[in-house]
Amino acid sequence: MKQYLYKFFLVTILFFIAPSYISANNKIEHKIAVLVNEEIITSYDIIQRLKLTAIIKNINPAVQSTNITINNIVDELIQEKLKLEKINEYNIKVTENEYLEFENGFFERNKVDKKQIMLSLKDNGVSYQDLKDQLLNEFLWSKLISRLYYRLTSVSEIEVNSIIKNNPLISLELAENLVIQRQLDLKSSKLLRDMMNEATIEYR
Repeated sequence: MKQYLYKFFLVTILFFIAPSYISANNKIEHKIAVLVNEEIITSYDIIQRLKLTAIIKNINPAVQSTNITINNIVDELIQEKLKLEKINEYNIKVTENEYLEFENGFFERNKVDKKQIMLSLKDNGVSYQDLKDQLLNEFLWSKLISRLYYRLTSVSEIEVNSIIKNNPLISLELAENLVIQRQLDLKSSKLLRDMMNEATIEYR
């Protein structure tokens, strides 16, 4: 309950300071907002992620605090810290070319223009590295989950037939891949929940 109150207070404060920061583009102190197993998340990190999320979702960053739940942003940053711990534990790596392919796929899946995003990042004081760090964390985590659990997945004929029945144009191979991905997603969610429960998280 105490942790919830700390989090509520943090989110309330950020809700009021974020709009003024974004509209005036003033500098703010990098105050510690959350400690995750001694790893620091600052108020600046949270506001930068708010702006980055607004840009990706094509929401005006000047009014994004009314459209994006700050609470979700804080949780997202906490989870990324925990994911990175596990990624480093297993020494998961990707090449630059692999990352760029993943990044291009991200823009295609979300139907956003990469050049426009880059311009918006610059206009709103968000670095490309902030975007890259977020996507790289996502990519490395997916590779980790595959390494840990892919061999434990199995393809059920019933599940495959159900997918094809609902999507007659889908190929058998794609249907099988979707079944496997669902299982990996469930493993990912459970692992992350366990990590969150075991982590030491302090809201300042």
